[in-house]
Amino acid sequence: MSAKALAVFGTASDVGKSVVVTALCRIFRNMGIKTAPFKAQNMSNNSFVTNNLKEIGRAQAVQAFACGIMPTEDMNPVLLKPSADKTAQVILHGKAIGNFEANNYFKDTDFMFQESLKSLQKIKNEFELIVIEGAGSCAEVNLHKQDFVNFKTAKAADANVILIADIDKGGVFAQIIGTLECLDRQERQMIKGFVINKFRGDIGLFEDGIDYIQKRTGIPVLGVVPYFYDMEIEYEDGLPLNVLESEMCVDKNMINIAVLKLPHISNFTDFLPFNLEEQVRIHYLSKPKDLLEYDALIIPGSKNVVHDLEWVKRLRWDEYIKSYKKSGGFIFGICGGYQMLSKEILDPFFIESNSKKTTGLGLLDIVTRLEKKKMLTNTKAVWIDGNIEIEGYEIHMGKTVQSNEKPALRVNKGGYKTYGGAIKERIAGCYLHGIFDKKEFRHYFLSRVAQNKFTKPSKTDYDEFRQMQYELLAERFKTYVDIDKIMQIIGKLK
Repeated sequence: MSAKALAVFGTASDVGKSVVVTALCRIFRNMGIKTAPFKAQNMSNNSFVTNNLKEIGRAQAVQAFACGIMPTEDMNPVLLKPSADKTAQVILHGKAIGNFEANNYFKDTDFMFQESLKSLQKIKNEFELIVIEGAGSCAEVNLHKQDFVNFKTAKAADANVILIADIDKGGVFAQIIGTLECLDRQERQMIKGFVINKFRGDIGLFEDGIDYIQKRTGIPVLGVVPYFYDMEIEYEDGLPLNVLESEMCVDKNMINIAVLKLPHISNFTDFLPFNLEEQVRIHYLSKPKDLLEYDALIIPGSKNVVHDLEWVKRLRWDEYIKSYKKSGGFIFGICGGYQMLSKEILDPFFIESNSKKTTGLGLLDIVTRLEKKKMLTNTKAVWIDGNIEIEGYEIHMGKTVQSNEKPALRVNKGGYKTYGGAIKERIAGCYLHGIFDKKEFRHYFLSRVAQNKFTKPSKTDYDEFRQMQYELLAERFKTYVDIDKIMQIIGKLK
């Protein structure tokens, strides 16, 4: 079997490529087409651990779930995880191969391109249809030689292209026409249709705009998709503005949870399950403030724990956190956030800093050591305090090497019991991402932090909710986009 392919490119970053691919994956899956997603290279600190313990961008995992299949490393063969402004950890075929400076990495990307083609061919041999996601703008002329995610991949896959533009940003005509003007003749000919995304208002007022685009370019507008307010598809690599804008609105009638918005925050999708709970409000905080009004503080994962810990101290967040602890506030650390609760963070191999030892927040009597080998695992365990079954995944460069605290969780594996995490009074932490997905632990956590305030628990697991969102997304997308024309663009499936 050699699959057909469709590429979804954008006029810019954050125009909705990932969500459009997710919608198409679900639609094709519901049509009975064996479909898989593919993105040659992703840049994101939101990642996912596959069943065979490989790391890929979370967007491709979401798209795979929308296809009704399990994610594999071939769906995202190259993942860049930024750890500083000009530095990123490079994940190749699901395994970390080192940290690279941007100018060195982008000098020659041909090796990565060839490696990505190996994965693309594997997927083409197993599926009927591949939906390829591009990266950023497909018309970055200064990066054209190094860019293998967009047209180089589309050409290799013999894929026609749909171009996504974001009308909410403004300048949609310039986005589309300007993109075409920056492409060479062959690339322009590969673009077979436009989808205009995030439209607000009366669609009738945009009919002249559609006519203008079609007459000017000779390429059809396949649909105008409205801004969806009532759906939740996991974000690829950035917190939405509407979440950030709510950070100061503490409602005493609600359960208010503060999450530190660290400079290198990773896997913030850990907190999306709280959106299922009507009594809960999550506030992502970057500017230091008094935390006494909050029912809980969560310190999330970080791609650069030492750097982000220094940021916490520099902004004097540590003083507010320790004051919150003295007041009896509940503090929970996940992965890098758990490591920050340590007395010390040791970095003997200078993985994240120029210092072999960094003083932590000291809220737990534990010591963390950063190591060269990356830990990737899927974990099922029991949260000891409450005897609650939990599950999640671990992605971290360090481990806890000393603990004088009570363990938070117990893992039963192969007849042996191992212990992890730490808990002391109203402070706890562990390495498990996705720990709030299952409603049993989420409800236990909310009852613990808010005591009598939590009275209306949701009956829905997050996995179940995600599937409902994929179906809703597909139905909405079909309403506004001409799927028959897209099928014609793809061509006859073998």
